[in-house]
This record gives sequence, C-alpha cells and structure tokens, in this order.
Amino acid sequence: MTSKLPKTTLNLKQFLLRQEVLKLYRDIFRTLRKISDENTRSELKEWARSDFRNNKHHTDETAIKSMLYYGRKSLKDLERSLALSKS
Repeated sequence: MTSKLPKTTLNLKQFLLRQEVLKLYRDIFRTLRKISDENTRSELKEWARSDFRNNKHHTDETAIKSMLYYGRKSLKDLERSLALSKS
C-alpha cells in the first residue's frame, strides 16, 4: 500500500521546527522596523534574507536547532543595542 501523501510532506517535528524558523524570521523583521537609519535597516534586512536563504537547504534537526539558537541570540543582542541607542 503506497501513501497518498506527497514526498515533501513534513513530519510533526519538521513542521514544528519550520514554525520556529518562520517565527524567528518574522521577529527579526519586526525588530528591524525599529531601526531609524534607512541604510542600516536595508543592509540588515538584506543580510537577514540572505542568511536564511543560504541556510534553507539544511535538513539536519541538530544543525537547524543550532542555527535557531544563534539567530535568537543575535536577535536579543540587536534588541538590546536598539534599547540602549534609544536611552
């Protein structure tokens, strides 16, 4: 008996991991909106897009979790820097 699901169907773990990646992506872009300098904002947006694009081929769960950890840490650092610059 063959499965009627497409070969690209994600299992539950992959689906949840994908949701985490998408949430991080959205959170980064929401944070980037707070940057007042247009050039800096544009550069950081392009950097974030290219970073996600360059890493989208990864399928290893451990590697993806590691990149998520690094991305969240970078986002927190950016948020701290923005908070300090507004003080």
